[in-house]
Amino acid sequence: MAERAALEELVRLQGERVRGLKQQKASAEQIEEEVSKLLKLKAQLGPDESKQKFVLKTPKETLTGKYGEDSKLIYDLKDQGGELLSLRYDLTVPFARYLAMNKLTNIKRYHIAKVYRRDNPAMTRGRYREFYQCDFDIAGQFDPMIPDAECLKIMCEILSSLQIGDFLVKVNDRRILDGMFAICGVPDSKFRTICSSVDKLDKVSWDEVKNEMVGEKGLAPEVADRIGDYVQQHGGVSLVEQLLQDPKLSQNKQALEGLRDLKLLFEYLTLFGIDDKISFDLSLARGLDYYTGVIYEAVLLQTPAQAGEEPLGVGSVAAGGRYDGLVGMFDPKGRKVPCVGLSIGVERIFSIVEQRLEALEEKVRTTETQVLVASAQKKLLEERLKLVSELWDAGIKAELIYKKNPKLLNQLQYCEEAGIPLVAIIGEQELKDGVIKLRSVASREEVDVRREDLVEEIKRRTSQSLCIC
Repeated sequence: MAERAALEELVRLQGERVRGLKQQKASAEQIEEEVSKLLKLKAQLGPDESKQKFVLKTPKETLTGKYGEDSKLIYDLKDQGGELLSLRYDLTVPFARYLAMNKLTNIKRYHIAKVYRRDNPAMTRGRYREFYQCDFDIAGQFDPMIPDAECLKIMCEILSSLQIGDFLVKVNDRRILDGMFAICGVPDSKFRTICSSVDKLDKVSWDEVKNEMVGEKGLAPEVADRIGDYVQQHGGVSLVEQLLQDPKLSQNKQALEGLRDLKLLFEYLTLFGIDDKISFDLSLARGLDYYTGVIYEAVLLQTPAQAGEEPLGVGSVAAGGRYDGLVGMFDPKGRKVPCVGLSIGVERIFSIVEQRLEALEEKVRTTETQVLVASAQKKLLEERLKLVSELWDAGIKAELIYKKNPKLLNQLQYCEEAGIPLVAIIGEQELKDGVIKLRSVASREEVDVRREDLVEEIKRRTSQSLCIC
């Protein structure tokens, strides 16, 4: 017992040392070294059989080293035992960890959940500290590029069906990037940090990126220039074939593998009919360190101001790639499970849809309700309840104001505010004539519809309407 108590004290002291280094913003290498010591001490301590066994947590030790320079955006937390924890940064690392813990080697799934970034919010651009992501992933050992092509097909289908405007999916491969850095003369220790700089080319000019690489990150100017000759190129399969003939790049094993896979990928994308939406872009780097192969990012394009101008990107809305080594990081025996996936930025999509509707002066729908059952006079609550029940039974999304005698004007205003397209109005005269007055909220046109024909008329009018809710 005394020996265990001494070890527990050493674990506590080492935990305090790790926390102190983090508070002092010590180097990542120093922190990792002390974390390694902490883990070794905990391993010596072993399990305490007298205590309840808990399901494995998701500690910051897990997240460190997976996100590259983006790690500074992770929300760090501490539990009462002194262990370092953090809020979920994305859905990919937890998915890989789930596969390792449950020894799964083959699965296809989608997942919608909240993630957290310690970032500067920009609400007009759909950028928040707490937001939803929608992920789709394929895990398993398959022939090259077939799952990757399916992920890109799914991404294009989603963005097309949302009708949020023209988009372009940029594609690259981490192996091509690493091979390019190697032949250009980038030191191995600077691969990831230079990769992060290159990834900014969609936001800033090459001169600014070069200044960052040379001035802030210590890269030789001539090396930066060689990188610039590559990363400013983009195109289709013809660019892939051109680089396969590049006398330097084609001699690098990693780059050659990446280029051959990209050529195969473009063949599949052509068969899927989406090759016109894909651009091979050597500036795409994706900052996350867990990517191992193909990477991609979808950006929306705005209409050029004048004929002949290049379309300008208005922001990334989806991204993903291949991460074959991530599951093995969590498996005690290092067993790898190849994975590829994509992530859709939900709030980013919503922000774009709202801006588009505002520009078109269209009302944002806040409900899926197709019709409001209203009354023109007092003491018609029973008739409203009967009619709304008939509509519900027929599969119509209907509602009514929860008042006995609401004013007709208030009911119509509610429809305008909520974006409900139709109003079914009951009045004393309509009851006598066996009809319902159907009103279009947008045009304010009214037509009498026989009660038995009301359901079909509502379905006909709403079948082609778009609901943004």
